[in-house]
Amino acid sequence: MTTKKQKTIYRIGIALTSIWFGLSGLFEITKNPTVWDKTIALGYPAYFIITLGIVKLLGIVLLIIPMKSTYSWVKEWVFAGLFFDIFFALVSGCVVFGPSEIIAPAIAYAIVFNTYIFYRKIKLAESNTQ
Repeated sequence: MTTKKQKTIYRIGIALTSIWFGLSGLFEITKNPTVWDKTIALGYPAYFIITLGIVKLLGIVLLIIPMKSTYSWVKEWVFAGLFFDIFFALVSGCVVFGPSEIIAPAIAYAIVFNTYIFYRKIKLAESNTQ
């Protein structure tokens, strides 16, 4: 696969990740009833939900802005944070609401995982050309 195709797939993944987690973060900060009530039902305190929303939005900003390879570790941390968020959403939802709650986190995981894989491929290709 060419680097151009890899970058295109990566950009699509970043767009989908940004939309998914950007909306989620925005809904958490604005206390959107659909997200807020469900998260409260999971047992999370209000301050945690708002903090999570803020951190998601900051993470999305860091994913979108281009960074020199010197700061690529920042994106690694953002991806790690997204993986933790997805994992806890999957476990919490499954335990409290049942197995049907694994569908959305599984989709989010597939998007973020594939985006991360292409991020790593691009970074590896760039480091081999330097």
